[in-house]
Amino acid sequence: MPPARIVILGSTGSIGTQTLDVVAHLNAMGDQPSFDVVGLAAGRDSETLARQSRDWSCPVACAARGEGPAELIQRVHSERPIDLVVAAIVGFAGLAPTLAAVELGIDVALANKETLVAAGELVVGTAGRTGAQLLPVDSEHSALWQCLTGLARTDHAATPPMQPTPEIARMILTASGGALRDWPADKIQAATPAEALAHPTWDMGPKVTVDSATLMNKGFEAIEARWLFGIPAERLGVLIHPTSTVHSIVETADGGMLAQLGTPDMRTAIQYALLRGRHTLTPSHERLDLAKLGTLEFRAPDLDRFPMLGYAFDALRTGGTAGAILNAANETAVAAFLGKDNADGSKLALGRVPELVADAVAAIEPKPATTVDAIIQADAAAREHVRTRL
Repeated sequence: MPPARIVILGSTGSIGTQTLDVVAHLNAMGDQPSFDVVGLAAGRDSETLARQSRDWSCPVACAARGEGPAELIQRVHSERPIDLVVAAIVGFAGLAPTLAAVELGIDVALANKETLVAAGELVVGTAGRTGAQLLPVDSEHSALWQCLTGLARTDHAATPPMQPTPEIARMILTASGGALRDWPADKIQAATPAEALAHPTWDMGPKVTVDSATLMNKGFEAIEARWLFGIPAERLGVLIHPTSTVHSIVETADGGMLAQLGTPDMRTAIQYALLRGRHTLTPSHERLDLAKLGTLEFRAPDLDRFPMLGYAFDALRTGGTAGAILNAANETAVAAFLGKDNADGSKLALGRVPELVADAVAAIEPKPATTVDAIIQADAAAREHVRTRL
């Protein structure tokens, strides 16, 4: 079988570099499907992108935001069909290339949760029309996928997007709680970027790590789960689980629970997506030692200290462009917290981030999210609303 042709969007980031690790590992094994990296795209790190392009003899690479990665996909696919796109560009910038791939009927290994937060109805609807599969890369959604595959009682993994069966009562996403999970409310409000970025379990990019500290990331994952697995808000739950050992749980109609456990290593979920729902050795041979772990701790999230999780569930219930508004307001506020959008280098207080998000969500009326233009307009309106209040 010839190698699968793969394009990696966001190749210089955390997920992108780990995807290349997994591809190198699978190619070296010999008894597993192999991959030919035919396209790479990144944002600002052109030096790393150039090195990756040389190392992988990649014929097409682009260091651009906006339409650049979407044009890369169209160009490469027109010359010879792409088998898989790994969508790992962070934020709203990942929507255009992901949608371009889905419109062409290309399967997408999805690590960009903001795409489904902002445009889940449009992306999943397009995938249904073109036959493109959405393969979850986030560890929580990969865990749900693995549990659902076990329930399906077939020789092949069911592939999202999918619809839940009556057997499924709830899907529960676990959250480490981030760097600030045990902090009192007043200390959270005054947390510095360095404190918010000190994640206790996972190694992620700065924006996702801040979202983890505010629990917005888990809220985004709940919205993503709704679109990947067709599960409504009332059948979705979140539990704080500090060790990140249990990645997600599926509760069945009879009250039983299926959980997927493992070490906190994103390469496991990446590989499961690349292999389309099959297990084999990963680049890391570390194994989970339950006897050494001893206990599993769970607790309910505190929405008073972490209101962003509640905002995400509100947006999920509202529907339409509410997710796009939520995502854009959060992206803009988090960028200000990290000092990225402030000409004088000043940083926004972390406590202001949920205030700005709540203000934007209250001020901008959601509309149907059935077109790209509607989503882009909602995104732009929310960003401008937050900027006027910074």
